[in-house]
Amino acid sequence: MKPVTMFVLESCPYCKEALRWMEELKAENVHYDRVAFTIVDEQLHPEISRQYSYYYVPTYFVNGIKVHEGAATKDIVRNVFEKALEP
Repeated sequence: MKPVTMFVLESCPYCKEALRWMEELKAENVHYDRVAFTIVDEQLHPEISRQYSYYYVPTYFVNGIKVHEGAATKDIVRNVFEKALEP
């Protein structure tokens, strides 16, 4: 299983929506609950944010590789979980 790093901003409505979808998806699929997520608020932790290449939030990195940047749908969030679970 690969770790996921998600970059957000407190004031970002798309980030809040993506976080809600993450919770919904974990409730729908027990395997998703095993995925290790690190959620980084780029305003609170700019030193971490500067280590990654992205412009928009939310942004997901799976095992250090960017898999999505910007507003996400529930299917996109599901895809992040699936990529994290790939061997």
